[in-house]
Parts: sequence; C-alpha cells; structure tokens
Amino acid sequence: MSTMQDQVRAYLLDLQQRICAAIEQADGLATFLHDDWTRPEGGHLSGDGKTRVLTDGAVFEQAGINFSHVYGASLPPSATAHRPELAGRRFEALGVSLVIHPKNPYIPTSHANVRFFIAEADGQEPVWWFGGGFDLTPYYGNVDDCIHWHQTARAACEPFGADVYPRYKQWCDEYFFLKHRNEARGIGGLFFDDLNAGGFESSFAFMQSVGDHFIPAYLPIVERRKNSAYGERERDFQLYRRGRYVEFNLVYDRGTLFGLQSGGRTESILMSLPPLVKWRYGWSPEPGTEEARLYEDYLPSRAWV
Repeated sequence: MSTMQDQVRAYLLDLQQRICAAIEQADGLATFLHDDWTRPEGGHLSGDGKTRVLTDGAVFEQAGINFSHVYGASLPPSATAHRPELAGRRFEALGVSLVIHPKNPYIPTSHANVRFFIAEADGQEPVWWFGGGFDLTPYYGNVDDCIHWHQTARAACEPFGADVYPRYKQWCDEYFFLKHRNEARGIGGLFFDDLNAGGFESSFAFMQSVGDHFIPAYLPIVERRKNSAYGERERDFQLYRRGRYVEFNLVYDRGTLFGLQSGGRTESILMSLPPLVKWRYGWSPEPGTEEARLYEDYLPSRAWV
C-alpha cells in the first residue's frame, strides 16, 4: 500500500508535467529547460527535484515550474514559527511551486504552489499538513480578468464547503501584503496552510482541486491579453511593479524562506524572481492614469465574485 508521500508525489509530478505542457502550448515558441537534481543522504538536506524553466518565449519572458521532494533532520524556523511544538522534528516536504512572468504588461504575473509536509519524532505520532494556493499580480487592471480568476478560485473550493473560498480568499489578501509599503502585491486568490482537518483524503483532495484549477484560472486571461498593444510606458511600469514582487518574495514569502533556511537549492528557489526589474526613488503614478487605477481600484482588497 502506498504511503501518503507516495500518493502526493505521484500527483505533483503529473501536475508539473500538465502545467508545463499547457504553458508551452500557450507560448508557441519556447520550451522548458529540464534540470533534474538529486541531493544524496547524509547532509542537512537530501532529496530530489525537477526544475523546469522557460525563458524568452513569444508570450512568457520567464516561467519556472519546480517540483521538489526533500528530507531534513529538523524543520527550519520558517516552518515552525506557527507550530513551535514541532521544532527539532525531522521532516519530509513535497511540493510544486511556479511563477510565470509574461512579456506583455497587460498579462498579469501569476504564482501557484501546492505542498505537503510531514514532521516526525521517535515515539510520537507523525504530524502532517497541506498548504498552497494561487494568486494574480496584474500591472494593468481588468475587471473581467479579476472576476474570472476569482470565479475559478471559488469553483476550486465549492465542493469542500461554502465557507472555504471566503476564508482562503481573505487569508490570501492578508498574506500577499507588503507591510512595509502598506500595499497588496496583487488581487489575491487563495492561500491555505496547516490543512489536515477532515483527514488525509479530504485534505489531499482539496490540494488537488487547487492545483487542477490553476491553468483554467490563468490561461484564458493570457489568451485574452497576449496580443494587446503596448509601448515603452507600459513596459516601464511593468518592470517597476515587478520590484514589489521581488520585495515580497525575499522579505516575506514562506516558501522562499523555507528553502533558503533549510539549505535548499538556491537556483531553483530564486527562479521565482523576474529576469528584469526596476526600482525608482519616491515614484508614484500621475492621478487619473491607468497606472494610478491599479493602486486605487485593484490592489485594495475587495469582493470580486
């Protein structure tokens, strides 16, 4: 009989393959570089992974879709901050994490992650949980895109209870927030963590539903916006707003912190960062512009469906 980890691994590998195929088809030009890696047992962290990176495509400037399955002697601080009773336990972590940075500023950047942790200690019951979600970071807001994104997020949650989408939507709004700027990273989506209520089968089914709904949530937006005309102004604003993405990932993101604190593979962890980005001192958009509307109408938390 397969273990929990075996079931999750099989699903995650299939999910990675399906998403890569869908992104390649949508791009129509570039293909993913395959970088498979193994860390032998004996060190602080061991395991294996499959890093997939697409660059300089027709539609996507960079897309990274990673699978990893790692083992460690003790959970790092980022994983025990909310569960201090697990400090010192050996752990196993499996996940697929992806970030897609498009070329066209009218296509939003997107992120998704689904993961499974199990922490063990001699003489004690294993503690396991699921986490993940997906979120959208537009540069130029579009109401139809935001509604579609959140309708799909709600559809992923509906079989599991009417309260699930509102709860995880709010958690996403709160999590993907740059406190030092008092500003949301994007228009949110879903975020969940520490999920084990209802047992393994129910929790695993929910994680699969979130993973399976990413492509239906994102690719219709890509198809609608990929031929939108843009110029230097829109590209410049896109690169400026990408700076917020970098700030969040390096300061707050649990996955990035977990990878770096646990001695993970740096190239794979930091593939989430965009290839080009800009910062400007004290800049803000002119009132009444489309750039200003992003801050006024889209970034503040609101009900999209």
